[in-house]
Amino acid sequence: MRRRTGLAVAGVAALAWGEWLNWRWSRALVGNSGGAAEAVVVLGYRNPQATANFINRWRVRAGIRSIAADSAYSSRVIFSGGATSGGAAEAQLMADYAKSVLEFDGRVVLEGQSATTWENITNVIPLLEDVDRIKIVSQPAHALKARAYLRRQRPDLAERLVRADDYRPGEWMVAKPLLALYGLWTLRGLKADERKVSL
Repeated sequence: MRRRTGLAVAGVAALAWGEWLNWRWSRALVGNSGGAAEAVVVLGYRNPQATANFINRWRVRAGIRSIAADSAYSSRVIFSGGATSGGAAEAQLMADYAKSVLEFDGRVVLEGQSATTWENITNVIPLLEDVDRIKIVSQPAHALKARAYLRRQRPDLAERLVRADDYRPGEWMVAKPLLALYGLWTLRGLKADERKVSL
């Protein structure tokens, strides 16, 4: 009985820790920049099949719900990700899912050359020059890493970063401890000043 209680407490603690860390990451390296024009950058995840996989479908939904209601007309959604295994680009697969399944009819821009997160940011920068607000959408640790990369490559554009709607309490709850562990591993290379706000 005592062992079962201990396991239950440990399980609840792990879920709470994963929830808290993902919440914290979703709010790191963002400000409250104003303005009407916004870009929502949705980062792709390796996708060897002919349709968007589970993770990319979730990222598309999170990207679309990140569009501010008062900026819908002046918003653009940028799908970023190149081809894996010689198939279609992740960006194209995500755009197809947004339009055909979610019936999204907003402005879509594709960036279909990137193979890494660093390249995602490098390649979308020309598409961000004229917007007032930038939202980067992925799982919270990955989105934080991308925001840190934008800060390194273009600090002036990083000043326009605002929070996306890619974190919601309870969403992915069971997976969040694993996502938190993976996030800690992927964020280990950030510079000291970026690491301070990420942990």
